[in-house]
Amino acid sequence: MNDQAAHRADVCIDLAAIRHNVGTLSDRARRSGARTMAVLKSDGYGHGAPAVASAALRSGAEWLGVASIPEALQLRACGVEAPVLCWLYRREDDIAAAVSAGVDLSVSSSRELTGVLEAVGEVGRPARVHLKIDTGLHRNGALPEDWGRLVEEAAKAEADGTVEVFAVWSHLACADEPGHPSIDMQAQRFRLAHQQAVDAGLRPLRHLANSAALLTRPDLHFDMVRPGIALYGLDPVPQEGSHDLRPAMTFRSTVVLTKRIQAGESVSYGHVWVAPAETNLALVPVGYADGVPRSLSGRMSVWLRGKRRPVVGKVCMDQLVVCCDDDEVEEGDEVVLFGPGEGGEPTAAEWAREVGTIHYEIVTGMYRPRVSRTLVSEEPA
Repeated sequence: MNDQAAHRADVCIDLAAIRHNVGTLSDRARRSGARTMAVLKSDGYGHGAPAVASAALRSGAEWLGVASIPEALQLRACGVEAPVLCWLYRREDDIAAAVSAGVDLSVSSSRELTGVLEAVGEVGRPARVHLKIDTGLHRNGALPEDWGRLVEEAAKAEADGTVEVFAVWSHLACADEPGHPSIDMQAQRFRLAHQQAVDAGLRPLRHLANSAALLTRPDLHFDMVRPGIALYGLDPVPQEGSHDLRPAMTFRSTVVLTKRIQAGESVSYGHVWVAPAETNLALVPVGYADGVPRSLSGRMSVWLRGKRRPVVGKVCMDQLVVCCDDDEVEEGDEVVLFGPGEGGEPTAAEWAREVGTIHYEIVTGMYRPRVSRTLVSEEPA
């Protein structure tokens, strides 16, 4: 954590909300006979991976998933003993350290398998791998024409005792668009790839479903599901109705100065906003360097003294200005820039809609040098 004196704002993480979300999602998976892997990449989508890991494992998750080897090793250093899958690494990364720490590794090519086998030779213990098939997202994963070779090489390595092929997996491109034809297409390719692995003598588990597929396609839960964004209370398919998810992040700051300006006076760079009447202003010490998109200028509000109030003028690097009309506000008053929305405050999803992005990007980008992180956990009775 950075020097508290440098912090101008705070992201408050409600671990009780995360436990609730994991419980809700893992219950859905369990009804299909599937385990739950909680995805914690990018520091738990900006919420703090170690704390989220602990909350998730207490609430129904059995596995954890991360993108990088350092993320996996961080969890091990924090005492996490649960299975951890890492799926995006380079040959120059410390693959041996991951194998030594018992981290499961995704393998998408013969070259990657060779790298894992070299690490196995270095540390003297077998590795557990998940073979990834590219079913149509065309990021990571083996293409169907390369899959047979990878499966055969992995089966040989398993017979040699150097790896255990634990699972076959893939990732969906359009699961957040229920009914999109690519979903069934990818599912069919996935089933065929798994059958090839079985025909090669392997007995891998299967995992395909992300948050959206977990919520909308129980037929694709297979043996394990991998919720990510839904763990944090942000719904990937809100068009499908409520899924009983509770947003866990609140972004907040305080008023540092108040003043009253006359009608006709302007606020912030470019004088794009002019006060229509005499009005009270509140200055908040956060800006685009702290995660507030400058493109929200003129399009955002905050929660202050029990109501929404508009941010006026352009969002600056370090500050923004709130119009309070004739209401009295004071230095030190809390300002909520976004939160769960249950009390009427703005939400991360609203920010995302306004700037034309997704709520994933909003929350993942909120942990910054001048923004502290506070973990709040109401223990169950």
